Amino acid sequence: MRRTIFFGVLILAGTLMPMSAVAQVLESKSDTQDQNLRADIELLRSDVRADKAKIMAAMMQLDDKDAAVFSPIYRDYESELAKLYDEKVAGILDYADHYLQMTDAKADDLATRALKWEDQRTDLKKKYYERFKKALSPITAARFLQVENQLLMLVDLQVASSLPIIEASETSKKGGRNENAKINLASSAAR
Repeated sequence: MRRTIFFGVLILAGTLMPMSAVAQVLESKSDTQDQNLRADIELLRSDVRADKAKIMAAMMQLDDKDAAVFSPIYRDYESELAKLYDEKVAGILDYADHYLQMTDAKADDLATRALKWEDQRTDLKKKYYERFKKALSPITAARFLQVENQLLMLVDLQVASSLPIIEASETSKKGGRNENAKINLASSAAR
């Protein structure tokens, strides 16, 4: 199952993650695994990023003048987005370490981090929508947002489908915090 989770990490690495973050992912792996993972990540990164850039260019339908304005802004966006994906990878790896023995506290931590990450990605898209709108036009900015959202949804779906569903720990299955809360309420009521 951990192999499936690492496939999700590979998808992220291939699409949006800078190599510095990939190196952190690989630190805990053996040399052979490390070499294989690096090769896989490099292939994914080059193929997916090239494909994403081609898709974006084709869908934006920009003339040479607008493309010259769009490209550097888009590169800045991609750079900032890659930094955000470092955090997502860290969350996935943390999840991989805990999903079979998930506690309420860890589930809450992971969910809170995931929601914060989604908010940050939305804020980043808003920021760059405004930059594209100012530099080009509202229609071009909206087209960027539409295409980018479609591409990001595909990546999100690939990653999400590769991750196993959270397993409750034995404590959670037996009632865990809820049982303790009932006991605390009962003892408080008895006082």
